[in-house]
Amino acid sequence: MSERVKVAFYWCASCGGCEEAVVDLAEKILDVINLVDIVFWPVAMDFKLEDVERMPDNSITVSFINGGIRLSEHEKVVKLLRQKSKLVVAFGACSSWGGIPGLANLYTREEILERAYLTTPTTHNPDKIIPGSKTEVEIDNTKIEVPVFLASLKPLDEVIDVDYYIPGCPPTPNVTWKALETLLSGNLPSKGSVLGASDRSLCDECPLNKTKPENVLIKEFKRIVNFNPEPNKCLLVQGLPCLGPVTRGGCGALCVNANMPCTGCFGPLSDVRDYGGKAISYLASILDLDNEEDIKRELSKIIDATGLVYKYYLPKSALKGKVGGSKS
Repeated sequence: MSERVKVAFYWCASCGGCEEAVVDLAEKILDVINLVDIVFWPVAMDFKLEDVERMPDNSITVSFINGGIRLSEHEKVVKLLRQKSKLVVAFGACSSWGGIPGLANLYTREEILERAYLTTPTTHNPDKIIPGSKTEVEIDNTKIEVPVFLASLKPLDEVIDVDYYIPGCPPTPNVTWKALETLLSGNLPSKGSVLGASDRSLCDECPLNKTKPENVLIKEFKRIVNFNPEPNKCLLVQGLPCLGPVTRGGCGALCVNANMPCTGCFGPLSDVRDYGGKAISYLASILDLDNEEDIKRELSKIIDATGLVYKYYLPKSALKGKVGGSKS
């Protein structure tokens, strides 16, 4: 009898949606359990780090790691999982490119702590206590190591070698299942491949694509909070900055089906070097205005341009953010 596949899951800096994405497999998760042995999944099962440390190197078939690297604990665990695993998969947008937590790279560590512990409207901290640099504390004669909050958030492949990527915020059940089928088939694609998703843009699978002209031109940008778009007409044509033309497909156009523009969580197509640069270039190309003042007026309607085009991608971008290039 051949040895069963051993799988590990680990959660770094993210919202936890990727962990729920595994559970979203619903009844298919029973098929997964029948095919593999889960040897490490701290969020769902009582595994300890010592259990992993005792495993032989390369004894885990594949580790799925979600979230960016923001704490020293994340660095320690993912390096251990890399040592113990034959394959490592960056699972979800945060692990692949930094994700929404990566937007914190627009600020220094000190600015983030000040905001989180002192200046948010709901904070009650009269003694103005914020985390210090001490990493070891003693409570009831027991020493506890506190993880270090690193200077910036990094995508997984800037800390360890990554074999494959599964995109999405979070990956949809269909994408997760297709990726698992590929990994379990034994017929592995080339290293660095994106698993489970499409090789074409989201527009290719969008139900509104048939209403999009070959050359999209608009006179103004609109915000979804200010009007109700027509449900059966391309959102981009209606002035909403939908990022479907520059985003990898595979999600089934979930946001567009809910009458919301694509925000780009499946990331860039394979031939794109910088997702945000591609996105802002595309949006600028469809703005059909000649007068400089008119152009400035419309661009000013995009309240948070960085948050729009780099929502999931800033740490992986050429810009990286204010602190993205610094050492942790």
